[in-house]
Amino acid sequence: MEISAAGRLEVRITAADVGKRVSVRRLNDEGAEGAKFTDTVGVLTSWNDSVLVITRRDGEGVRIPERSLVAGKVVPAAPARRRGPAASYEELARVSARAWPPVERERLGDWELRAASGFTRRANSVLPLGDPGLPLDGALDAVRRWYGARGLPAYVQTATGAEGTQELLCAELERRGWVREVTAELWVGALAPVADTGDAGGVVLSRTADEAWLSRYGRKGVSEVALRVLGGGPSVWFASVPGAGGAAPAAIGRCVVDGRWAGFAAVEVDPAQRRRGLATAVMAALAGRALQEGASAAWLQVETDNAGARALYDRTGFAAHHAYHHYREPGHALP
Repeated sequence: MEISAAGRLEVRITAADVGKRVSVRRLNDEGAEGAKFTDTVGVLTSWNDSVLVITRRDGEGVRIPERSLVAGKVVPAAPARRRGPAASYEELARVSARAWPPVERERLGDWELRAASGFTRRANSVLPLGDPGLPLDGALDAVRRWYGARGLPAYVQTATGAEGTQELLCAELERRGWVREVTAELWVGALAPVADTGDAGGVVLSRTADEAWLSRYGRKGVSEVALRVLGGGPSVWFASVPGAGGAAPAAIGRCVVDGRWAGFAAVEVDPAQRRRGLATAVMAALAGRALQEGASAAWLQVETDNAGARALYDRTGFAAHHAYHHYREPGHALP
């Protein structure tokens, strides 16, 4: 917190600091005995009618009455990362988009509209990197028309928690009634340690997702469009641990190699065979192949409530880089 030369806490932010990353301390209950304080760090996304809204790293907006502030200051745009390769949000957003490509895309200024017949939100959402070339309301109207013509709800994919992410856009979408449906995180780590963490001897690698691989994949009834998404990307590899007696694979995974990056996805294990190191073996085999192709860094996406996967990735040397979210247009009833 900001402390003056006289030793007092001071509020050193104003409404002019909207859009900057700030750290504030507020009094929880002005009438309580023994004052209790709460600290909040995030991007100041609005300051109207004596109320501040700060969007935290996880995308949650915190409303703070101005009268409760006891200290506040602007802090560096990106917190120091404890480990993992350095990367900008934009670099990772583009790499992860190439690893999960839509079957149809169109530009709206610097925004990219993506569609794949509804197979996953990632392949059926706007990637808003930059200026759409229109005022926001006009851009969102164009987005809704584009997806509506394809019989799809409009989604906008945003990110929070790193330098260059889109806290202000998140706040504007929420003010317009767009609904945040999913929050996950993108984690990064060094690739070589992943290759060293498991015994990859029983893992089979392939360039295609065959029927056996798809039988373990969590999304059932995979269409031709879904196969195009799964098989798309600069250099795609599929991994399987064969099941006994011709059964579905005990474990599977997917990796896309793109320059220095290797992106992992669809790491799934037969529930009856978990805690045997199969997920680690799958990732080790894929990482070894990615190293052979010249990659040195790794990324993956994990939902915030997947405690088991998060523990595995933490042990493997990954750390969260930023959170990402999908906002659905208001008034669109899902089936």
